[in-house]
Amino acid sequence: MTPTEPTHVVGICGGAVAGSEAAQLFTENGILAIVIEQNVRPYGKIEDGLPRWHVKLREKEYARIDKNLASAGVMFVPKTRVGKDFSFSDLTDKLGLSAVILAHGAWRDRPMPVEGIDRFVGRGLIYQNPFVHWFNHYHEADYAGPHIEVPDGAIVVGGGLASIDVAKILNIEIFGRALRERGIEVDPVTMEVAGVAQTLETHGLSAEELGTRGCTLYYRRRMRDMPLTTVKDPNPAQLEKLEATRVRIMEKVMRKFLVRMEECCVPVAPIEDGDRLGGLVFRRTAVEDGRLREVDGSDIEARTDLVVSSIGSLPQPIEGIPVKGDLYEFDSAERGVLLGVDGVFGLGNVLTGTGNIRDSRVNASVVAERIIENLLGVADAPDTIDDMSDALHEEFRARVQPLVDRTLACDKLPPEQIGRILERIRSRWDEVCYPGDYPTWIEKHRPSS
Repeated sequence: MTPTEPTHVVGICGGAVAGSEAAQLFTENGILAIVIEQNVRPYGKIEDGLPRWHVKLREKEYARIDKNLASAGVMFVPKTRVGKDFSFSDLTDKLGLSAVILAHGAWRDRPMPVEGIDRFVGRGLIYQNPFVHWFNHYHEADYAGPHIEVPDGAIVVGGGLASIDVAKILNIEIFGRALRERGIEVDPVTMEVAGVAQTLETHGLSAEELGTRGCTLYYRRRMRDMPLTTVKDPNPAQLEKLEATRVRIMEKVMRKFLVRMEECCVPVAPIEDGDRLGGLVFRRTAVEDGRLREVDGSDIEARTDLVVSSIGSLPQPIEGIPVKGDLYEFDSAERGVLLGVDGVFGLGNVLTGTGNIRDSRVNASVVAERIIENLLGVADAPDTIDDMSDALHEEFRARVQPLVDRTLACDKLPPEQIGRILERIRSRWDEVCYPGDYPTWIEKHRPSS
């Protein structure tokens, strides 16, 4: 695959939805794409961010990613972490690539802003990303990770799409166990499709008869403020409609999955139970003119054996990548140009620090609402998986096209420089035992079912 004519060569960090779509679009324009993936498989949040009940969507996305990465002109490099196996300067300076695309997502959980809380990680506190990973894999025969006990009355701290998924996981686990204790076996995927409430009704039971409470989601703002659907700079009429949509979606989740919710509560202190977390102290808040204010003297105790923090995800810090606060410093989320470093661009969740599969912002808000309801399993008339997948990929292709145009406007790399780049890539292939053939590799490393 060593070109004999001058050619553009881009490095793409991350091989999931955004990265694979970028690779495909670059190669369609005659540009060689090197996809650097930190994991054995490139599926990213599709594999470990979407809860495992999204079976059809996951299969659709796996196939689409596989097709993109098997394209001529794509060189896949697995088990390679930027900042460790390749330094950022390797990509921007030493290799001399035409452009670098950061599409490796947001995998670092945003810390819960409660002093000293992280000393309870693994002892009553867990963060969203490892929690969802556990749920997606613990049933596999070769799973060797930690075991998580999910107690009745667990607490979720959050308010976005990912936190709702966490709450659903908790209740599916909690009510599933209560049913098993009565000799009724219902697998999690089946329970998600039907809903917890309908599952109980099918078996002639109620939460009260089971003596089961389920989990509670605590959100620092009002239900109508939840970031489930968004419109940029809405006018008053749009905002009213948007808030009503958010409430409608969340109420559907609460009815179908028996999730409890406490609005306007912010965690302020841990409740210690020996060396474990025994719950959280919350303070009531008020939203005034869009601003959040803590209400003095309103503290309440919420005791539990498990708290799942789901307040957002952040990109991993990498030496050489400029940051502003907790995020990489881009000129804007729309353009995605990394400040102070020529030829480096962001794509996907690495731009915004969100860690879930986002709704499409290309289509009208009514379409976004439909997609969100489908992802949360509360749509009255479920869309086809093709509709949801196509909307997701159309957005990324629209965002990649300007990066392709920028790259094509640059000078092509001479064959001798391309040869040095490919020599380094093939050396890495040898180090990770990659055969240089994506279909062969992925067939050997399929996710367990």
